[in-house]
Order: sequence, then C-alpha cells, then structure tokens
Amino acid sequence: MGQKTSQKVSINGRDGNFDAYLASPAPEPDGARPGVVVIQEIFGVNHVVRGVADWLAGLGYYALAPDLFWRLEPGVELTDRTDAEWSRALDLMNSFDPDAGVEDVQSAIDHLRVTSGVSGKVGAVGYCLGGLLAFLTATRTDADAAVGYYGVNVHERLDEAGSIGKPLMLHIAGEDSFVPKNAQGRILAGLKGNPMVTTHVYQGVDHAFARPGGKNYNQAAADLANSRTAEFFAKHLG
Repeated sequence: MGQKTSQKVSINGRDGNFDAYLASPAPEPDGARPGVVVIQEIFGVNHVVRGVADWLAGLGYYALAPDLFWRLEPGVELTDRTDAEWSRALDLMNSFDPDAGVEDVQSAIDHLRVTSGVSGKVGAVGYCLGGLLAFLTATRTDADAAVGYYGVNVHERLDEAGSIGKPLMLHIAGEDSFVPKNAQGRILAGLKGNPMVTTHVYQGVDHAFARPGGKNYNQAAADLANSRTAEFFAKHLG
C-alpha cells in the first residue's frame, strides 16, 4: 500500500515563478485523481495550510498550496500565537493585491491540471483571505469547484456573482469578528437564488472556527464544515 507524499514545487506564474507545497495521495490502481488548490490565510503557507493539503491528500486529492505572498515576501510562515506575528500578518494582508493573487491561483490550477497523476479536474479551497480568493476563483478562473471558509470582504465583490459558472460553497461564521452581521446579510442576499452557490452559516462561532489550535477553533463546527467540503468535492471533482 502506498503512502501519501509531499514536496516543494515551483509554479510558473504570469509575473514569475513562486513556490508551493504539494501533497500527493497514495497511488491508486484505478488511475488519476483530482486536484485541489489550497489558498492560504494571512499567515502564509504554514503548518495549518500544509495540514489542510495533507488532509485532502488523505482523501485522494493532489493538494497544492501556493505561496501567494511571494511578491511581498517569499516563504512567509507565521502563526496566530503572538501579537508580533498578528501585526506582520495584517501588514501583509493590507499590502496584498487580491487581483494578482487570483491570477496566481489560476497559475496553480494550470500547474495541477498537468501534474502527473491528476485527472484534469481541479478545485480550490481557501480560508480567511483565502476565502475571498476562493470566491474570486469561482468568478474569474476555470476551477471546477471552489469552497471558501469565512472569507473576508466577499460582500465588497458581489458585483462579480453573475460570473460564477461552477459550483461554489461558502462557510460563514455567524459571529465573525471580521465579517459583521450586515456584511453576512449582504453576502447571503447577493447570492440567494444562484443555483451554483451553496451557503452554510455556523451560528455561535467566530472567524477561523476551522483553524486547528486557534483560539476560535470549534471542533463540532469544523468537523461539520469539513465533512460538507469533502462531500462537495467528491460530487463535483470525482
């Protein structure tokens, strides 16, 4: 029985090459497997993001986590444990260009599609900043499906909702300190009736409820959201 593996790879992007973490599933006798781009939080491609990629590889996906801060500072790897790291992470977020970031996501999708062992179907999942980019992935890229967890500032991009042509699932934290109730309401209203979009609101939990080890981690909500994500990808990427 084979084992899942991981390695650093280089992606050829529009503005240059950048690194990514690739977690590969154990080889299967019945052929190729889909891919998923894992879109980082504001802390870079840290152990949490790599853990998501490893989880997806365990489910049978090739999971690629690109370093989207490479234009600002390659190799950022922060935690949410100290004020200094939070300050640095917020500075990076404020300097980050989401439009360039979603182009890098497309480059990561392109990279996965031609990776040996990948079936050609590729989805994306993102958290926090990556949750916004997951929404933009659904509106601007050729990803086959996308999932966003507690995306920040999605309500400011709802004018793009009409461009969603592939399935999108959004996990919304009911008590998100970064996405107030009025913003949540705008997201739900702006996407209501769109047959491509599924939204789930998790009442009583705060931002980053699915980040293991984080102060807002809620295992019940995280397990539910992750099971929904797994079912969503199985349906749309299988």
